Amino acid sequence: MTLVIDYPQNLPDALQETKEQFEQEAKMAMAVKLFEMKRLSSGLAAQLAGVSRGQFLLSLHRYGVPMIDLDEDELRSDLHNA
Repeated sequence: MTLVIDYPQNLPDALQETKEQFEQEAKMAMAVKLFEMKRLSSGLAAQLAGVSRGQFLLSLHRYGVPMIDLDEDELRSDLHNA
């Protein structure tokens, strides 16, 4: 499916990016946010962004999003079961 988003023609220039770079960054940002909100798995988010799962996970730090987001109880459970 296709999603069309209108944006000002000069926006990529204002960000010192090409049109293609801006559009890829927009896709990545949307995928990262949906992943952060736990709406998408890392695999689906990577697919949305058009990158491999590994590349997606390694890019999360650029957006301040952790690869693994466990609360204290989940972490204790994981450590107990390790």
